[in-house]
Amino acid sequence: MKVDNSVPSLTNVSASIEKKRTDTTPNTNQEYLDTTAHLNPRITQQKTIGSNLATSPVIDTARVQEIKQAISEGNFKINPEVIADRLLETAKELIQSKKGGS
Repeated sequence: MKVDNSVPSLTNVSASIEKKRTDTTPNTNQEYLDTTAHLNPRITQQKTIGSNLATSPVIDTARVQEIKQAISEGNFKINPEVIADRLLETAKELIQSKKGGS
């Protein structure tokens, strides 16, 4: 019996399949990077804000201490007009959000 050497080896077949795949398939990773980099210019801004929020304290402890000291010394001034205005603004925002969400 004679062995036929005309059948390509398995490595040659897989190499030719891979070459065909890369020849016909565009570089989707590069296309993805190119298109997503320009989808929303606010992405960089949001990342910056997020990193700033992560590094900044949630409570301004220095301001809290100032207020505590002013209260204990009797120097803390309450402005009822500002409190009323901000309370009304908050109530309006809540009403608007309920109307928009319904």
